[in-house]
Amino acid sequence: MEIREATSEDWPAIWPFFRTIVAAGDTFTYPPDLGEEEGRDWWLLAAPNRTVVAVDDQAGAVLGTAKMNNNQMGNGAHIASASYMVDPAHGGRGVGRALVEYTLEWARGAGFRGIQFNAVVETNQHAVRLYESLGFTIVGTVPEGFHHPTRGYVGLHIMHRPL
Repeated sequence: MEIREATSEDWPAIWPFFRTIVAAGDTFTYPPDLGEEEGRDWWLLAAPNRTVVAVDDQAGAVLGTAKMNNNQMGNGAHIASASYMVDPAHGGRGVGRALVEYTLEWARGAGFRGIQFNAVVETNQHAVRLYESLGFTIVGTVPEGFHHPTRGYVGLHIMHRPL
């Protein structure tokens, strides 16, 4: 698997699984009916922030994607943030782990002092376990901070990892 900078030419490969994940409404705080143009604008970030894709070495298929950015501006700009999406057809193959590890390397290289995830849905146990296995801790949970489509109001974790 190769992880490389995403380009606008990658969007047609990202959009189908992006749309599916967002429309499910169970892991992202994006509106479930988010349109393609707005989704592209929110996901494909301009420098110095960054969006990458994980690509299958043989087939060249986009397996997943990550966007990386500073979490805040000004005096909070030394903490990074990131979001990840893995095509469900390619789940369970280490794509998410590779993207998070790539983010950690990027953030260190860019001089960030830590990474904070602002909105990890507590019922997304796969993501929570992955992040914890890579050194992130839950620093707080917003009670009922997320309206899950089948489980009702659930907590929204804030997770952090120092670099």
